[in-house]
Amino acid sequence: MTLDIITSPDLDGTTHGFFTRRGGASSGVFAGLNCGYGSSDQHDIVSINRARVAEAMHVAPDHLVGVHQIHSADAVIADGPQDQHPKADAIVTATKGVALSILTADCQPVLFADTKAGVIGAAHAGWKGALNGVLERTVQQMEALGAKAANISAVIGPCISQPAYEVGPDFMEQFIAVDPIYNRFFVAGNDDRYHFDLPGFGLMKLRECGISRASWTHHCTYADPARFYSYRRTVHKKEADYGRLIAAITI
Repeated sequence: MTLDIITSPDLDGTTHGFFTRRGGASSGVFAGLNCGYGSSDQHDIVSINRARVAEAMHVAPDHLVGVHQIHSADAVIADGPQDQHPKADAIVTATKGVALSILTADCQPVLFADTKAGVIGAAHAGWKGALNGVLERTVQQMEALGAKAANISAVIGPCISQPAYEVGPDFMEQFIAVDPIYNRFFVAGNDDRYHFDLPGFGLMKLRECGISRASWTHHCTYADPARFYSYRRTVHKKEADYGRLIAAITI
């Protein structure tokens, strides 16, 4: 099956894509393009899926690089293939021929590019990373390589949308404790529940970094099981595990 790749005109000048689950070799609950070695899927099958992504990105499989994601605010610089994945949640480079990748299954995959400076980045921004500064740190690391925030374009890919993201009052209080204005990203749900606007929060954070071209693809991972894996949907369906989507960018 042909790979299904979502792209954005905001990242023109790069080879990039938010890959859906279509076109992969995995089966069962992972059916499709599961790219997460951290899942219980067969390692060899995940390698096949990742090789298909690398081919689509026009790089060798070992030049599709990433990080060991831990929901942190840490961003690292890559200049080539890695022997090990550093623990972080964002990665940047100015090296041509290297494809940066991020895995998600409801969290925000964010791809960055300053094509004038030849600097790109990729971030995994769940609620914790976004609140603690992973997007700001990604921009800082890109600037360390010569990028300028005003020249950076950033695109948030498929992630969980506000209607599907139900949270409790303790969750909301963590945001309001940082800044009371963050209450605008919550709407009341049933009983004491709220619904959190993760991509809306991410867009605000990107614009606060000085990025004028920031957008979201408007795809909800939870709402479209045919195209996307979703951690929260898996929990609600009481499935044993879930696949990981990949987003990648290269110059």
